[in-house]
Amino acid sequence: MRRLLKLLLYLVILGAVALVGYAYLADLSPDQVRVSEPVTLDVD
Repeated sequence: MRRLLKLLLYLVILGAVALVGYAYLADLSPDQVRVSEPVTLDVD
């Protein structure tokens, strides 16, 4: 039983390291698009 818990702990740690590595190394930046809209100012 102890070996099974140890294996499960190693798998959880390995999964966490893999998730952090994927978050840092993967290209997850969004595409940038320039948006321009005319603005009408109501000056009295």
